[in-house]
Amino acid sequence: MPGLDPVPKSTLRAHVAERLRAAILAGDIAPGAPLVETALSERFDVSRGPLREALRQLIEEGLVVTVPYTGTHVAPLSVDDVHEIYSLRTALETFAFEQVWARRDDRFRAELNRRNAALIATIDAGDDRASILSELELHGLVYEASGHRLLQRAWHGLRGRLQLYWAAHHRAHGRRGPRRDSHDSYIIAALGNDLAVLRLEVADHMRRGAEQTEKFLRAMPNLSGESKRGDMT
Repeated sequence: MPGLDPVPKSTLRAHVAERLRAAILAGDIAPGAPLVETALSERFDVSRGPLREALRQLIEEGLVVTVPYTGTHVAPLSVDDVHEIYSLRTALETFAFEQVWARRDDRFRAELNRRNAALIATIDAGDDRASILSELELHGLVYEASGHRLLQRAWHGLRGRLQLYWAAHHRAHGRRGPRRDSHDSYIIAALGNDLAVLRLEVADHMRRGAEQTEKFLRAMPNLSGESKRGDMT
């Protein structure tokens, strides 16, 4: 049709990825659920090409996993995963701060405060999804400032799984984001002058998050007190 250009393939892929991401984070597609290309193509009314590209993007984000001989699934929720994610986050975030500690200038401090204010604004607005993204952006600043590419890739790989955990946790408790004051001590330590205090705060911050998420998972149906992987289909 004259005057109407075809939709770029990359745009279609991004659109499909956004719709699929939203369905996963809303709980419409359950953690551990298989992702069958034929069914998804019909559900989203797209061809296999953009769908496969969207799935690859969500795999890179950590929301989707591919397991040999079993196919592609939404990332599962398990207590074992919580332990691994939060222990790795503690090590990575501590290392990131060690990389930037002597280089925290006025721009870094202003941006950290800005991101914290943005997080608080989304919490006050009751926007659950925006608060999750804002919290990721807040924690992501130190990785960005580190200039360490492998560290940044590791953080990128954790972001999707954290979104999945936080979204499920908030749904289960009827919450619209973290507590308003949940990052106060983190911000103080990150802007302070004592690296040892910061290390302790990061460890404590991650411990609190792990304990809350583990408590939520153990209370979920089909997940008793035992650690299980991928059994929530």
